[in-house]
Amino acid sequence: MNIIHDKDDLRFYAELEGEEAELTYTYPEEGILDFDHTFVPKKARGQGLADDLVKAGLEFVKKENYKFIPSCPVVEAFVKRHPEYNHYQEEV
Repeated sequence: MNIIHDKDDLRFYAELEGEEAELTYTYPEEGILDFDHTFVPKKARGQGLADDLVKAGLEFVKKENYKFIPSCPVVEAFVKRHPEYNHYQEEV
């Protein structure tokens, strides 16, 4: 699956037969991403696509040495299963 980072639209997304799956974010402060929404079309659910989107977002955070806020429950659940990203989580 090809995950695209659209920095202008503040999202990571994948195209799926005329639909899109996406992970959106905002910048509440410089160097901090707030992952606020994940969407996967119904026919593509249960295949790990949400995890792929979240991982792409977190790898971007890691590469840029940013921090993140897991406002989206999907991101929060992913981080609980992958504690290697805890270092990048912003203390709230």
